[in-house]
Amino acid sequence: MTLRLVLTVLSLVTLALSVAGCGYSEDEWKAQLAKYEKLAGEHRATQDDLTSARQRIQALEDELQKAGVDISQLNRDLESKGNEISQLSSTLDERTKALAEYRRRAEQLERIKARFVRLRKKLQALTDVGLEVKIRNNRMIISLPGDVLFESAKDDLKEEGKDVLKKVARIITADAGLRARLYQVAGHTDNVELRGGMFYDNWGLSLLRARKVLLYLIKAGKLPVRKWSAAGFADTDPIVSNASEAGRQRNRRCEIIVVPSAEEMLDLRAIAE
Repeated sequence: MTLRLVLTVLSLVTLALSVAGCGYSEDEWKAQLAKYEKLAGEHRATQDDLTSARQRIQALEDELQKAGVDISQLNRDLESKGNEISQLSSTLDERTKALAEYRRRAEQLERIKARFVRLRKKLQALTDVGLEVKIRNNRMIISLPGDVLFESAKDDLKEEGKDVLKKVARIITADAGLRARLYQVAGHTDNVELRGGMFYDNWGLSLLRARKVLLYLIKAGKLPVRKWSAAGFADTDPIVSNASEAGRQRNRRCEIIVVPSAEEMLDLRAIAE
């Protein structure tokens, strides 16, 4: 029992004795004590609900973090709004408000998790053909090895690369939900500096490679042009260190990014606004 509850009990007992001293019956002050017991019971039940909600949120956060989702911004937004339970006192009314906030937060995390799961299932066929589908920066990404698609320092698609892209296009075309989504093809290079030539630098190479992948996918799958875009990142977004040849090979890649819609709120900052 918390100090506040103890003080409440003492106050009610004192009140009851004073009421009894004023000529009120024992039944009347017992009714006051019964009212307190009911309040204390509600207090304990709410505390149990808060504990359960807190544990559920922690479990959801752990699951999303393992999947690659960054929830730190959500936590900062909630803290800035004063919604953390540590900032609330232990009155029943405030605990009830805190419980409602925790439940709302748990529901948000549940919705985010469910959307990631549904999208991953739709893209499962891509993993079956050897492509990597992962969550990075709160985005679902289909990673295409650059060395499979292109010869070194070139932007002409290899036959092997075309076969891979045909499989991707078929999978996206066959699912109406996937076909209707927005996509960005992102080109990436290693950190070996490219100078001169038709590409000028790594920026030019990464962008033109992304453009080639984009155009081939649209043609192979008859995909809606307005749903697709391309971008070049050069060596600014490595996934591993460039210190070894194996690392540089992994960083030479094209990615198909499934762009989240506003309603999906895959960027967790949006759900706290």
